[in-house]
Amino acid sequence: MDIRFLGGAREIGRSAVLVNDALLLDFGMATDNPPQFPVGDPDPEAVVLSHGHLDHVGGVPSLLSGDARPPIHWTPPTRDLTRVLAEDTLKLHGNSPLCPFTETEVKRLSEVSVTHGYRESFEAAGHEVTLYDAGHIPGSAHVLVDDGETRLLYTGDFHTDDTRLLSGTTARPDADVVVCESTYSDVAHDPRDEVERAFAESVKTTLWEGGTVVVPAFAIGRTQEMLMVCEAHDIDCYVDGMGQKVTQIVRQYPEFVRDPEALRRAKSNARFVTGRDGQRKRIADRNTVIVTTSGMLSGGPAMTYIPAIRANPTNKITMTGYQVEGTPGRDLLDTGRAEIDGQVMPVSARVESYDFSAHADREGLLAFLDSYRDVQVLVNHGDRCAAFADELRAEGFDASAPELGAEFAAV
Repeated sequence: MDIRFLGGAREIGRSAVLVNDALLLDFGMATDNPPQFPVGDPDPEAVVLSHGHLDHVGGVPSLLSGDARPPIHWTPPTRDLTRVLAEDTLKLHGNSPLCPFTETEVKRLSEVSVTHGYRESFEAAGHEVTLYDAGHIPGSAHVLVDDGETRLLYTGDFHTDDTRLLSGTTARPDADVVVCESTYSDVAHDPRDEVERAFAESVKTTLWEGGTVVVPAFAIGRTQEMLMVCEAHDIDCYVDGMGQKVTQIVRQYPEFVRDPEALRRAKSNARFVTGRDGQRKRIADRNTVIVTTSGMLSGGPAMTYIPAIRANPTNKITMTGYQVEGTPGRDLLDTGRAEIDGQVMPVSARVESYDFSAHADREGLLAFLDSYRDVQVLVNHGDRCAAFADELRAEGFDASAPELGAEFAAV
């Protein structure tokens, strides 16, 4: 089996792995300025997508330009989420030469879509492929590829612990080679129940003091998790931004979440914001909680809420996910200031950060890989892939960290 790394090698973003020059696993984008896409200009016979996050599916419509029509295999949630992300990319970059696809290519996604459930084997570009629940976001999958001689397990992004939204992955299919993500290979997550409890106590304290709490959250996965946390701890909230549409999508697929009834209650507990007639500014003046995109303060309704609440030290901003260096969210955590809509603003409101990550931490990665001690492990999707591969070798694994563009012959 020939495995070529077109993206996501020793980096986070633009994940793409080409198998036997025929089967493409993921085709994402890195949200740099300008956006970065995988290298190599592949022309696959078929595509399999692990899950609906931009860094794994952001470039997919560009594969459908010209006469190219490779079938795209995915779970139903990943199909719908990819469409939402593609439409959002067109809104942001559609009039720019930086966007590699048009509305026409986005519409073609439905023409080539082939959906699958977990553990249902199917044929793609001459390979037998099976998807397994990865526990990362609704519809996320490990991808097992069998070419008749070698079995490749592409983990995608995964989580080994249960959250309110999803159960952690328990799948450990037999494989000869594993391409494993390593996002949090040097991090130990605090127990989720402790993180939840600290978040809820902090929010309730601010509300009791008369303040407003803005909860920046990623639209896919994190918004739904935060709504469920709020409902479970009897905290009323608003929800704004793309997370509203994603919540509606996820509710259509109850078999892809841990507790559909709990998600239903969470949606009922949250008030959806329309944004009409100055509604956001009025909500920002209320003694309430607002779960909103974007999770790193780089766009979305947060651009209205943060300026509206920033001057009052009774108010609070609770970050719920990793803040990439150089983003306004990271700047806010590090300096107490953030550039919002082109203007650097000092923030007097209290700023806190809570680790609601949907990735396996170091312990989770090692526990997962413990089932693959006798196979080749290729580390990708991380800021320290080479270091983690070194650490795995010291533990007896046959591990390496391919570089961007590298080709690997698995046996």
